[in-house]
Amino acid sequence: MRASGTFKVADFVPAPMPGPAIETAVPVGVATMNKQYEGEVAGRSATLFTAAFDQSTGTGTYVAMESFDGGLHGRSGAFNFAHSATTLGEGRQSEFFVIVPGSGTGELASPALEASPSTRTARTGSGSTTFSASSSAGRPAPERNLAGWPPIG
Repeated sequence: MRASGTFKVADFVPAPMPGPAIETAVPVGVATMNKQYEGEVAGRSATLFTAAFDQSTGTGTYVAMESFDGGLHGRSGAFNFAHSATTLGEGRQSEFFVIVPGSGTGELASPALEASPSTRTARTGSGSTTFSASSSAGRPAPERNLAGWPPIG
């Protein structure tokens, strides 16, 4: 089973951090995000977001840990997932997505959401990225439509 949906970033708040102990050519930042999901994946999430990103060139990498509360195809619960990607100004590469094993609650506590899914990505005409995740046993996992990732400003 696959579930698809889109999200909107409801809140993106850069977190204050002390200057890095090591200076690099690309600034590092941390932020929190809140998202609202619609579609077969419906609910909300809270995200811890870290990135090394150069806004002038659009080059960087992010790593995020997301806590989702809502439903997949009408099954409700919560779970954690991690994702990351790199961009070199246009397009994404080195994408990663995994559901945190054992993190599911309610109707989403099944082994189907505790398996590490394989991930495929595709670029759509709208410029968003679609993640289609499915476990190796054909168990359900979320499909996410990501309209880019916000840079840390």
